Amino acid sequence: MNRLFPISRLLSHVSRLTSAISTLSLVMLFTIGCGVYSFTGTSIDPNVKTVSVDNFPNLATIVSPTLSQDLSEKLKDKLIAETRLNLQDSEGDIEFSGDIINYYVAPAASGANDQANLNRLTIEARINYINSVTNKKWSETFRGYEDFEANSNLSDVEDELEDLITTKLVDQVFNKAFTNW
Repeated sequence: MNRLFPISRLLSHVSRLTSAISTLSLVMLFTIGCGVYSFTGTSIDPNVKTVSVDNFPNLATIVSPTLSQDLSEKLKDKLIAETRLNLQDSEGDIEFSGDIINYYVAPAASGANDQANLNRLTIEARINYINSVTNKKWSETFRGYEDFEANSNLSDVEDELEDLITTKLVDQVFNKAFTNW
């Protein structure tokens, strides 16, 4: 009889564990199935089905020829890859629009004799967000930058820096729009 007691106790624990796992599985299935939350951390109303991204005109004093298209395309790519939303040319349930408003280089760090060791390329974009399903709207300026050696010519490093900066900007916009951080 002593030997049976531990086995019945073990069976009791297994039964409770199975019940807890089943309950957790149902909660997860319901939550994810309703489109409210995903494992990528996005939170999108299940009634929102489409998204559109306008081109972001470059209104900065210094104009990089491909920056407008690069920023727009990166945002589209991220939306396709990380949400369930269908991309439309215009009038999506969620709409992104805006402008590139600043593009400049400034000293980032000084060294001996107060000369710059590093320069910083900064890009700022004003982004407008409209969710016509939930009536949520915002307009915010996002800023991204990268430092580079002061003795480097900007034109030699510009493409790489712009790629890094636009990725940061897109991440900031995406997080503002779709995560609850």
